[in-house]
Order: sequence, then C-alpha cells, then structure tokens
Amino acid sequence: MSTLFAFLHHVCAFTLVAAVAIELTLIRQELTLASARRLQVTDLVLGIAAGALLVIGLLRVFFFEKGASYYFHSHAFLGKLSLFVVIGLLSIIPTREFLSWRGALTAGRVPVIGARKLRLVTGIIHGELFAIVIILLCAAIMARGGWV
Repeated sequence: MSTLFAFLHHVCAFTLVAAVAIELTLIRQELTLASARRLQVTDLVLGIAAGALLVIGLLRVFFFEKGASYYFHSHAFLGKLSLFVVIGLLSIIPTREFLSWRGALTAGRVPVIGARKLRLVTGIIHGELFAIVIILLCAAIMARGGWV
C-alpha cells in the first residue's frame, strides 16, 4: 500500500507542476476565448492535483511511511509543507481572476485583464514555480536524512 500511495503522490505532484507550467505559458500569450477557457480548466486541474497531493501526502505521513513524529521533527519536511501552504494561498489570486472571467466567456467575449493584474498573476505563477523548486530541494534533503 505504501508503494501505491508513493506513486499517487508523485502523479499528483507532476500533474501540479505541469498545470502551473501550462498556466504560465497560457497567461503569457495573447488572451483569446480558447486560451481563457484553457486557463480555467488548467486551474481546476491544478486545484484538484494540489488537494489530492495534500491529502495523499498527509496519509503517507500518518499511516504509510516513517510516522508523523519523524516528519514533524524534520526541518526539511516543515519547510516543504510550509511552502506548499504558501503556494496554495498565493494561488487564490490567479484562481479568483480566472473565475471572474465566467461571465465574459459565457457571453462569448474575451475577458479583459488589466496590465497591473496581469503582472500580478504572472508574478505569482513565477513564484509558484520557484517555490516548487525549493520544495524539490527540501524533498532531496529529506531523502538523505538532512535538516533533522
């Protein structure tokens, strides 16, 4: 069972990374009806992957791996979990923007995003990708038993 949960954890993590990368690619292009709809779908996939990743990760911590006491005494794990939470909170901003487009998309209009809001959303997505790299560093440190 531990192997299955490790596999599911990795699938969710790779799905999340792919979704963030797709969002960055789409938001940097000229916004069209098609790309706006893709952004909404990609953001939904991102949210589902993040939720599943968190649930599966916590199940691994509490039931399938070394035990909660081991993980919650690891600075690398706490850093990894904290960054994940920060990414989740920051991702609310792009998600709210994409959801605000529903009316325009339903009416067949390309949504309008101001230059300031576009810079904010793009910056947050860049930040999410950077934080993911740091999470990967923390995971490598954890795998080697470091930062205990």
